[in-house]
Order: sequence, then C-alpha cells, then structure tokens
Amino acid sequence: MNIALLGYGTVGGGVYELLKDRQDITVKYVLDKAPIPELGERSVTDFSVILQDGEVDTVVEVMGGSEPALQYLTGAMHAGKNIVTANKQLLAEHYDTVTSVAKETGVGFRSSAAVGGGIPWLPNLQRQKRLGQIAEVCGIMNGTTNYILDVMHKKGYDYDSVLQDAQRLGYAEADPTADIEGLDVRRKLMISANVAFDTSLTEQQVPVAGIAGITREDIAGFNEQGYVCKLYATARRVKDGAVMAVVEPTLFKAETLEAAVPANFNLITSVSEYAGRQSFFGEGAGRWPTAFAVVQDLLDLCEKKQGFYTQISQPMPSNNLCEERRYYVRYLVDTWFMDGCVEKRWGNGVITRPVTPAQMHSWYLEARRNDPEIFFAAFNG
Repeated sequence: MNIALLGYGTVGGGVYELLKDRQDITVKYVLDKAPIPELGERSVTDFSVILQDGEVDTVVEVMGGSEPALQYLTGAMHAGKNIVTANKQLLAEHYDTVTSVAKETGVGFRSSAAVGGGIPWLPNLQRQKRLGQIAEVCGIMNGTTNYILDVMHKKGYDYDSVLQDAQRLGYAEADPTADIEGLDVRRKLMISANVAFDTSLTEQQVPVAGIAGITREDIAGFNEQGYVCKLYATARRVKDGAVMAVVEPTLFKAETLEAAVPANFNLITSVSEYAGRQSFFGEGAGRWPTAFAVVQDLLDLCEKKQGFYTQISQPMPSNNLCEERRYYVRYLVDTWFMDGCVEKRWGNGVITRPVTPAQMHSWYLEARRNDPEIFFAAFNG
C-alpha cells in the first residue's frame, strides 16, 4: 500500500513514525503547508501531486478542520483512492457528503481515530450491529475536560489553574473552546450515534453544555455529597423512531465506574440487544493512541475491510422531551423558569424538580446571556 499523509503535526508525525520501518505500507508523500526538509522528496505542498499519482492508493488525513480537508478527501475518493481520517469535525459537519461519496465511488473509508483516540470504538459498533440493534451510546468522550474535572475533585484546585496545567501538559489546546464548551464531545456523539443508529444527526438535534462555569466550590459540594462530576454524552433510541441526544455535565455517585475514570482517559459505552452494556476504556487522545488507531485502519484496508462502519444514513427525529432529570444549578439571575423549578437548596446552588433536557438547555442558553458564570449538572439515574 502506498499512502499520502495529509498533515505532519502531533498525530501525523506519530503516524509517520509508526509506518517508517514497515514493509507493507509505504508513505510516498507527506503534505504540509511548508516543505519538511528532513523528508526530502516525500514532502509536498501541492495536493494535486498526490491526486495525479496513480501509485497512491490511500490518503490519510490528520490535518483537522473542515476545509481544505473536505475538498481533499472528496477529490481523492473521486480519483479512486481509499480514505483514512481522524477528523471528527469534518465527519460531524459533512457526514452525509463524505459517506455518500465513499459509497458512490466504492473506495475504502475508515475513521476509527475520530472517536475515542486509541479506543477501538467505531469498529466495535460495526461488529455489534451485525447481531441485533444498538439501543444507546454514551460516555466520557473528552480527555481534556475529564483531566480538568478529575484534578479539581482530587486536589481542590480552581478551574483556571487546572486548565492552564492541562494546556502546559498538551491535553488542552491554546484555544480550548471546543473541549470545555462540549463541542468536541458533541461531534463524537453525533458520529457514534450515526453509526450505531444508521442515521445522520445535525448539531441542532444535540443540545450541549460544557464545564466552563464550574468552580471549586461546586466541586467541594459534590465531593461532600458523594458525587463526581463528568462531562457526559448520551444518545438513546426512544419511542416513535426518535433519538434523545444530549451533552452535559453529569453527577455520578462516587462508587460508579464513570466516577472512577482518571486523568485524560475516556470511557465509552454501548447498550445493545444481545450483548447488553459494554464499556471501552482508554486514552481518548494524544499522539500515540490516535496514530495507533490510524494505522489500525490502514491495516484493515490492507486486509480488504474497506466499507464504512454503516452503509445507511437516514434522517432521524430528535426527542429531548421524552425523559426528565433532576439538575444541580448555580445561578445569580432569577428567572421565571427557575422560580417554578427549584425543589431545594443544595450547597451554592439548588436542585430542580424533574425537568426535560430540552427545557433545561433552552433555559440555560437564554440565562447564560445575562449570567455567564452559570453552571448546571444533571443527576445520573
């Protein structure tokens, strides 16, 4: 197999290192914005060189972002080249486009690294679907936020100092917005649900709240009551062929499996018809876990395991009004919704009576405009 590697950053460099001594997979080109002197003739800055080379049968994209990645990948597929990508933003925003082009052209298309880093999550969803229906996908899907919350719970540090520590360690980007606001988790949940349920969700169907407003006082209160806060994603089949999907901070009792997930690790779970509840634990990001998943995809292509994880993509209605949860909420500005919703005081905040995720997220978006420090977390179970 001759491949072209698009991107030579943290993950791209890892992929190159894992492949450089292999005999079955050859890196013929590495595309980056500027020439890479140590790679010699392999280094290119013009994608057309790759597109026009008939010896390149597979394109590996680890650049990130929607463009020019979308243009490159669709162009490569139309040229008959297989695709491996780690790009969750591209998949979430242009899922129908890239999967339909892959189906139309008949090329191989794998993206295991897009969800769960080194965890073999998407391939296992594909395996589970061969025998029975998947009812739910859920879990802790972002290592950055899990690291921040874990350190705050264990050491009592404030949010800003732990975020800076995460940036210093390379767990968080210089601009951490996608992680701390839950956007990264929403993308991963959308891709997971699309594969699990043979659907194509939009961002508007998945309300999201992140952890930016959390304080060490909130954490101290949770610890005192025997709870641990995690940023948690859930997508579940509900009645009438709809899906309930949401990303939000969630409180788990300290003795649960989710509460024990440490540092930058992920715990992703599926619930299927015959296998029941299965959880996959591991590092969800980082150079080597992600590069490992990319190379595993390449080996799958070498073994002719070429199809995407599902061949079906149908719209699915959302229903985030179908169940109710209690929430911990800390807020400063009184609103009509909370006036009629409070069940009791709890630490620095309140606990609500049962309300739907749709109601809570709708109120949160409105209230946050006047109260940017607002924070809420759902009670699990």
